[in-house]
Amino acid sequence: QVQLVESGGDSVRDGGSLRLSCAASGLSYRCMGWFRQAPGKEREGVAFIYPDGRPTAPTYVADSVKGRFTISHDNAKNTVYLQMNSLKPEDTAMYYCAETSCMAYHQAVEILKAMAPGHYRGWGPGTQVTVSS
Repeated sequence: QVQLVESGGDSVRDGGSLRLSCAASGLSYRCMGWFRQAPGKEREGVAFIYPDGRPTAPTYVADSVKGRFTISHDNAKNTVYLQMNSLKPEDTAMYYCAETSCMAYHQAVEILKAMAPGHYRGWGPGTQVTVSS
């Protein structure tokens, strides 16, 4: 199982930006994702990536953040990023990095598309994002 540590959470004003980082012990054959959970709400999938070494890694982003959030990776640093722009108060939540084994491309695409917490085996401790109006 891959060890994950998130960082970059902070308190910002409406319209601000943040970049979250997820440092992993390895990215090979892993589906990587960002989830968030606000108090009293279910954990929600945000953005997902399969960093398999292709020139363009497949990514999927939830409709609620599409056009504002971008997921990327740096294999040399074993790190996945979540760039969050135009933040809104409803983005306030604990953000978690998650991973699971994905040994084949087509398997990975199905897992990424599903955006389901139950598909992911390893989780980081989370980083808090607070957006005030």
